[in-house]
Amino acid sequence: MSSHHIVRDDQEPALIIANGASCNPELLGQLLEWSPLVIVLDSAMDRVMQLGIKVDVLLGDFDRDFDANYYKEKQYPIEIVHTPDQNKTDLEKAFDYLIERKIPAANVVWATGKRTDHTITNLTNIVRYREKLKIVILDDHSKVFLLPKKFEKWYTANSVISLIPIGHVTGIHSDNLFYPLTNDSLTIGYKTGSSNHVTADGIVTISHEDGDLLMMECAD
Repeated sequence: MSSHHIVRDDQEPALIIANGASCNPELLGQLLEWSPLVIVLDSAMDRVMQLGIKVDVLLGDFDRDFDANYYKEKQYPIEIVHTPDQNKTDLEKAFDYLIERKIPAANVVWATGKRTDHTITNLTNIVRYREKLKIVILDDHSKVFLLPKKFEKWYTANSVISLIPIGHVTGIHSDNLFYPLTNDSLTIGYKTGSSNHVTADGIVTISHEDGDLLMMECAD
């Protein structure tokens, strides 16, 4: 796995590597090419170093045997950010770090799959950053992000799209989805928009009035 830093533009999304299930090296390599900043969370660092990735920031509570000098030597120059606050996850702390640095967007990998509780927390906690940071969580099968009130994007026919409400979402309308939504409501645990798909090549439009709605672009 090569280093990153082909592009050095803080308008490009930073890359956060969490500590869940690894993704395909090809996906990781594509994201690294365009990332101005690579942040690794806590104990994922050893796994990341084995892939030969240059890391800019190591962040976490470091609640294990931790030798800062070892990582400084192996990854020089690297910023080590100790964040002991137990009221937030390491991923949330990484989001806060990016907001403080005025970096507007983040791609996140290795944030799903290893533990279900961590996966659910990581996916749902992005709603609190709606106004501060554009966040996309990716793995080998899904791309997940929070929808604005009106969303438009071109898709090929039969692309799988799932709409997952965080809580209760009202006034949902769609265009060019096989299962159309017309002033519908979705509620987590009762009714979701899972496993819909695009009817024909072209623009998909999704709008909603109130609530937080996750878009999941899925591939088996």
